[in-house]
Amino acid sequence: MASYDVLFVGGGPAGYVGAIRCAQLGLSVGVVEREGLGGTCVLWGCIPAKALLESASLANKVRHAGDFGVSVGDVSFDYGKAMKRSRAVSLQNSKGVEFLFKKNKIAWIKGMGRLTSSRAVVVTGADGKEETHEARKAIVIATGSRVKGLPQVGLELNKSTVISSDEAMTLERAPTSIAIVGAGAVGCEFADVFNAFGSKVSLIEVLPSLLPVEDSDCSAELGRAFRKRKINVLAGARITSVKVGKASVKLSVEAGGAKEDLEVDVVLVAAGRAPNVEGMGLEKVGVRLTDRGFIEADKVSYETSVKGVYAIGDVIGAPMLAHKGQREGYILAERLAGKHAHPLNYGNIPNATYCHPEVASIGLTEAQAKEKKIDYTVGKFPFSANGRARTAGETEGFVKIIRDAKYGEILGAHIVGAHATELIHELAVARENEFTVEEVDLAIHAHPTLSEAVAEAVLDSLGRMIHA
Repeated sequence: MASYDVLFVGGGPAGYVGAIRCAQLGLSVGVVEREGLGGTCVLWGCIPAKALLESASLANKVRHAGDFGVSVGDVSFDYGKAMKRSRAVSLQNSKGVEFLFKKNKIAWIKGMGRLTSSRAVVVTGADGKEETHEARKAIVIATGSRVKGLPQVGLELNKSTVISSDEAMTLERAPTSIAIVGAGAVGCEFADVFNAFGSKVSLIEVLPSLLPVEDSDCSAELGRAFRKRKINVLAGARITSVKVGKASVKLSVEAGGAKEDLEVDVVLVAAGRAPNVEGMGLEKVGVRLTDRGFIEADKVSYETSVKGVYAIGDVIGAPMLAHKGQREGYILAERLAGKHAHPLNYGNIPNATYCHPEVASIGLTEAQAKEKKIDYTVGKFPFSANGRARTAGETEGFVKIIRDAKYGEILGAHIVGAHATELIHELAVARENEFTVEEVDLAIHAHPTLSEAVAEAVLDSLGRMIHA
């Protein structure tokens, strides 16, 4: 039996960041992880998906290279090669986390962890052998989440014709046709990728719009962009029948008062995730779950119903984002080391979707501002009026600022367009530090840049826009 100050169960974004910070603060740390360091984000989610999206972006740019005076001749697109590159990038990132563990003298305990008390974890290795490890100060559960199928409509995952994003990451070729069920970030990103590699894509969403958590203007803009690229967008849809075959899937879908019958090679289920809590001994030691199956944990201390047992990341619920989990891991590490840590502001966590055009946001949507009966003003600036966007040929989208009408507080910010996921952070910093739109306006934005669209949206919220 080995003994550590802190034992993390799970080596994803929440777990590995928490472990590294604990080690930096002088605590001895062990991390139980069965697969590879970095978790779903590095191995099967954020990193490989974005590598595929970079390939998709390049494919789309090549199609329009002639507009820029560049002749490329005959061009072919190979999803299999793009997939292999994405796997290599993923492995590189995972090895990077492994290096950081060695650098910080963190023990990687390979296997499946099961709590037997508030101070002990039994780890079952790949060979079936068990060993017990002790935590003197804390056990931290950071086991993340997994994709779930939709058995209620007949879409049970089978890894061939009904797949999750995990299987999509390892396809040797892009399917001729694909239906993607769920138009959240994952669904929209894969719609973008497979469309770029020549698949006939149908994107199905039960709620009225794509990216349902985003501002309605953003959802509408993305829908227009996708339809322009011949993606079959079916929002406000209901799947009425499913027939899963060995080589194809037949679906009947009702949307907008019309019925559409689809037959596709593959259905990708991108609707929802479930926490990884099974087989961990949680009930035995008294760790309570919420009615939705997540671990119940205080959102300041991250302690569960059992003293000395903590939980962070996807396993404690929404928002299920890698950067949220990373910050929770960092904060918890500081607290376990006896330091003061500023609590996470759950109202200021950026959303980011990396399809093309990208979509990013922070704070309240316009609908939420109305629901709260806030007196607000909207500023909006289109990228079609931005010089840098024109030079790049990326004029889709806009920047939208929602500000408090009286005091100028930035209530929310929403961006659709090229590099939106980078641009949003200026406004994340502004909101975290309680800057007003007037204070953002004081900062000179270099010309020509996409960031000027942020400055112009701010000016528009003040009734002083210049370039549109």
